[in-house]
Amino acid sequence: MIEVTMNVPDTLAPKLRRLNQWLPLTLELLLAGFKTPTAQTVTEVVEFLSKGPTPKQVAAYKVSARAQNNLRRLLALNESGLLSEDEQHELDEIELLEHFLVMLKTQAQEQLLGKSK
Repeated sequence: MIEVTMNVPDTLAPKLRRLNQWLPLTLELLLAGFKTPTAQTVTEVVEFLSKGPTPKQVAAYKVSARAQNNLRRLLALNESGLLSEDEQHELDEIELLEHFLVMLKTQAQEQLLGKSK
């Protein structure tokens, strides 16, 4: 792993400190280039992580009802063969976001298990 040092404004430093252990995955989320309504869900996840959640809170995290309903809609359209090209792109982005969330939750679970030993 490479260590990166950077200068940030004094007002940004406390926010980055709260991200602490979640910063690498948060940066990956932000750099993934989400361009559909999924970007709103990514923003929700980043806002959650910026509050410095505990591993237990990360393990229990769920996206908003709005995001879950949107996923259900896309899956129903996909199942019926009515998914547009844009909707397919959005479904692909949701899959990528889900991958990041699984990684976050796995990391949190590992930390919780490590603390219980």
